[in-house]
Order: sequence, then C-alpha cells, then structure tokens
Amino acid sequence: MDKEEKPKKKSMMVVIILIVVGLILAGGISYLIASRVVTDKTDEKKITQREPGKFIKLGDAKEGLILNIGGVNSGRYLKIGLIVELKPDKNAAPKEGKLPSAEEIRILDTAVNVLRSQKIEAFDPARQDQLKEVLKNELNKTLGDERVYEIYITNFVLQ
Repeated sequence: MDKEEKPKKKSMMVVIILIVVGLILAGGISYLIASRVVTDKTDEKKITQREPGKFIKLGDAKEGLILNIGGVNSGRYLKIGLIVELKPDKNAAPKEGKLPSAEEIRILDTAVNVLRSQKIEAFDPARQDQLKEVLKNELNKTLGDERVYEIYITNFVLQ
C-alpha cells in the first residue's frame, strides 16, 4: 500500500508544479502584453512640446463672424466664433492702434473665403473637425511655414 501512494504523490506533485509554473508563465506573458498595449497608447497621446501660441479671434469681439453661405440666393446664414492659435512670430512688429495687423486681415479673408465656399453639408456638427482641418490647411497655405497650431470654434449657429 505504501508503494501505491508514492507514485500517486509524485504524480500529484508534478501536476501541481506544472500548474504553478503555467500560472506564473501566463501571468508574466499577460503583464508583458498589457504593458506594451499601455505603452503604445501613451505614445500615441504624447503631446509635442511647443511654445505657447498667439490667439486671434476672428470677426466682431461679441458676435464673431456672420456670413451668408450656400450662395447669394440661399438665404442661409452662419454665425461662427473662430479663434486661431498661431505659432508666435518673433519678427513681428508690435500691434499699434485699433486696426488689425496685415496678418490678421489675411487670416480673416482666408477664413471668410473658405467658409463661404463650403457646401451646406460641410456645416453638419459631425463634420466640425473636418471643417476645422480645412480652415487650418488653407490658413497654413496663406501664411506659410505651418504657422497655425489649432482652430477653435467657440460658437456655431446655422440659420
């Protein structure tokens, strides 16, 4: 009877050891996979370090821009508050007086042209990010040197 218990105990110990080793391996592999996934996600969300931008509000200080969109006979109006964040220009002369700078006039002209040239469907709330991207690309073409960091829409009314 003693001889039968020894092989059972040995085989039982081998099974237990294999289970423990398997669990340790599974835990280690899971940890490695989880840490890689978390590292990949944080790499994607890294914000590039840049100097603070210069903010320019387009249009009237209270109203923003009010535009006739969709053609002359459409009767559709857009009231939009836009703020453009620009890369600071170290060579720019300080602003004097109440008149906007030449840069601000070019930005306003480009923004108005882009907004007026868009079809009504482009102003759908689901496409707001696309509209901001189009504005950013056109402003960068106008200003050159990838000057526009970001476009912010502060209010949006389509009538």
